[in-house]
Amino acid sequence: MYRSIKVSAISLKPTKWDKASNAEKLEAFFVEAAKDTPELILATEGVLEGYVVMDVIEGRAAPEAMLDIAEPLDGPHIRRFRRLAKQLKTCLCFGFAERCGTSVYNSAVFIDETGEICGTYHKTQFAEGTHPSWNFNCIGETIRAFDTPFGRAGILICNDRWNPMIARTLVLDGAQFLLIPSYGSKGKSQNRTVLARARENGVPIVEANVGMNLIISKGEIVAYKWGNDQISTACIDIPVPPSTEAARSAEQEYLQSQGPEMEVRYRKTISRL
Repeated sequence: MYRSIKVSAISLKPTKWDKASNAEKLEAFFVEAAKDTPELILATEGVLEGYVVMDVIEGRAAPEAMLDIAEPLDGPHIRRFRRLAKQLKTCLCFGFAERCGTSVYNSAVFIDETGEICGTYHKTQFAEGTHPSWNFNCIGETIRAFDTPFGRAGILICNDRWNPMIARTLVLDGAQFLLIPSYGSKGKSQNRTVLARARENGVPIVEANVGMNLIISKGEIVAYKWGNDQISTACIDIPVPPSTEAARSAEQEYLQSQGPEMEVRYRKTISRL
């Protein structure tokens, strides 16, 4: 009923506006994480440009600067990491400011082990808000899962994790696991929220947050590490798509668990009534 894969999360903290340095650092961490032979490595939100949108919103930088530092999907840094994924023979996922014409989106890209782009996602829920006149912080217009070598995946970016409808929409679109590149809260409430998203939807979640990594499988935390620029590696169990065969297999697994231990549990429950 599950496919087990090894994954890594990197709590990489980028330097604001220093795209060249961030790309070097990101590549070095991808190479280091790949030594553990994960099949998928996830890095943080806005890792290429340093998540600089607040500088624009608060007037420390002009909107044009955001447009200049953003990059299209066929840009040089995305091509660089497509080559790296192929070289490392592992899937890579990370966040960046994506330029689409004259608009900029808070985006994440999933690259497979052959260097092909499997899917992208544009953030749809902003803590900082947005405005129709802003071309430097545009809200995503779709919430879609996409095919990967391990089944269908869905991406939520940072603040998206607080909204159960976003995760649920991705799972209803077939997502069998969720990825969360983040540059936000690292408190207990966010950990509980991500755990809730995994349990509500019955899917594993890998989160790479600036300052913290969190990996959840079968509704339980299997890896957690605090601090910037840390690598966490663990296995996640990706559920197979719904089918009659999968349902009968789950049915048998449950029924076969109905042994003496379950009878004792029932008796304890009844005695409390």
